[in-house]
Amino acid sequence: MRLWHIDLIAYLPKGQLLSQWRELNSIFAKEDQHILINYIYEYPKEDLYLYTEKVMDEMKKRGYQIRTYEKKNNYFKGLGPVKDRRPFQQHHNQEYLEICFYNLKEKFIRGQRDYEEEMYQQLCTYINNVL
Repeated sequence: MRLWHIDLIAYLPKGQLLSQWRELNSIFAKEDQHILINYIYEYPKEDLYLYTEKVMDEMKKRGYQIRTYEKKNNYFKGLGPVKDRRPFQQHHNQEYLEICFYNLKEKFIRGQRDYEEEMYQQLCTYINNVL
């Protein structure tokens, strides 16, 4: 279980993006505990909401259908207006960006079927510009 660095959502292959939505729904349903995501509970719910919106926006941009919002809506029920800001600021830092990049790089090198060369090259260009 992993919430990818927020800056890399646009560069995730289909499998990782769809898995991200499944993992978010699992958090919404059970408030999962896992060593790679426990940090999210140190932040206000607004952070997870903003992160979720980013994932959903990318899915919609790619034309993926979201069948139900029920778990999301229940989880964030009663949440007031959310100011746009950078979620999970302390954890989604440069070190975590590098960790996620190398994880994605390994998936590409090992031949993940849905990881297209063009998307991987866009990821590398982005990383080279920010690191």
